Amino acid sequence: MTEYDPHAPSPVTLTARPVGREVVLPRAAEAMVWSGIGLPLNAVAVPGVLLGLGDVLVEVELVTVCGSDVHTALGDRPADKPLVLGHEQVGRIVAVAEPAYAANGIPLQVGQRVVWSVTVSCGTCQRCRRGLPQKCLELAKYGHERMRRGWELSGGFATHVQVRTGTAVVVVDEQVPATVLAPASCATATVVAALGAASALVPLAGATVLVAGAGMLGVTACAMATDAGAFVVVSDPDAARRQRALAFGAAAVADPGAPYDSPTGVASVLTALQQAGAAEPTIALELSGARPAVRTALDVIGVGGVIVLVGTVSPGEAVPLDPELIVRRLLTVRGVHNYTPDDLAQAVTYLSGAWHRYPFSALVGATFDLTQADAALALAATARHPRVGLTPQLPATLG
Repeated sequence: MTEYDPHAPSPVTLTARPVGREVVLPRAAEAMVWSGIGLPLNAVAVPGVLLGLGDVLVEVELVTVCGSDVHTALGDRPADKPLVLGHEQVGRIVAVAEPAYAANGIPLQVGQRVVWSVTVSCGTCQRCRRGLPQKCLELAKYGHERMRRGWELSGGFATHVQVRTGTAVVVVDEQVPATVLAPASCATATVVAALGAASALVPLAGATVLVAGAGMLGVTACAMATDAGAFVVVSDPDAARRQRALAFGAAAVADPGAPYDSPTGVASVLTALQQAGAAEPTIALELSGARPAVRTALDVIGVGGVIVLVGTVSPGEAVPLDPELIVRRLLTVRGVHNYTPDDLAQAVTYLSGAWHRYPFSALVGATFDLTQADAALALAATARHPRVGLTPQLPATLG
C-alpha cells in the first residue's frame, strides 16, 4: 500500500481554504486510486485530513459502482488521474469542522448517517444564483476529480470521504438498508430531477410515460412515476431487465429491437395501452443513452408532450431532428444532468418509504470488500446487476 505524503509538492494550484480542523485518524484512511486504463487500482493510505470550515469527514458504509465509474475506468469518458472513483454512497459522520449544515439547515453532528450530492458548488456564482448549482462555475465532483493535496479523500472508493462545504448533505434513517440509500446520490436524485422537468409541463397523474432503459435509473423512474399515478411503459432490449421493470410497477414493457409492427414493439405496446383506455404518451424519459431511443421517443410522443434526455452523457452519433415535428406537435425537449439539493432530499424521502413497496435493495448485486474494487468494476461492466457494491473493512469510529 502506498502512503499519501501531504508534504509532497502539489501537482495543481489550489485556492486557499480556511482550515477548520485537523483530523488524525487512529488508523490511516484508505482509498483505492485509479491511475489509468487497464491498470489495477492502487490502495493509498491517508493518515490525516485537514477539514475546511463546514467540511465533514464521513466513514463509508457502502458505495455502489455507477456506470460512470465503469466508463472512467475503461477510458470511455475523459478524466484526470490519479483519482478516487465513486459518488454513490452512504456513511456516518466521524468528524465535523463546525459550522456545518445539512441541506435542510440542521447542524451536522458526529454519528449522523448521511448521503451527499455528487457535486460541490460555491452557492454564489451566476449559475448557482439561477438555481443551477449542479452546473456551478467552480464545480467539483466526487469521484471525478484528480487526487490532490488538501482533498485526498474525494471519492467513495475509500474508507472515508471528506465532504466539503458546498455539498448537499442529507441525514438518512437508520432503518433503511444501505443498498437502498447509496444510489440516492446519483441515480435516484437524477430521476427526481428528470421527473420534475417533465411534470413541470405535463402532470404525471393519468399520463402515459415511456421510459427508455430498464437499468437503475429506468426502474427507479418506473416506480416513481407509477406512484405518482402514471401508466408507465418501459422499453429495453433485454428480456430480464424488462421483467424487472414489471416488479417496479410498469404497466407494460416493450422491446425496442422488435420489428415496428411486432406486438412487442414500442409503438404496438403503446397503441394497445391506449386501446385499453390509457392516454397517448405525453412524457418520454430517455435513460439508456442509446441514440435510437431518442428517435423512438420523437416518433411516438403525443401532442403537447415532453421528452427528457438523461442517458446521453458522452459524445456519439447525432440524432436527426425534424423541426416541423416539434412545432406541429407542440413538443418540448429538455436535458437533465445531475440534480439540485432539493432533488437529493426528495430522493431520500421517496426511498425511505418505497423500499417497502419495491425491491430496491435487490438492485445491488454482489458486494465486494474495498480491496476488491477491480473485481467490482469488472462485474459492473457486465451489466448483470444495476449496481455492484463495495464495503470497506473500517477502523473504529472516531470519538
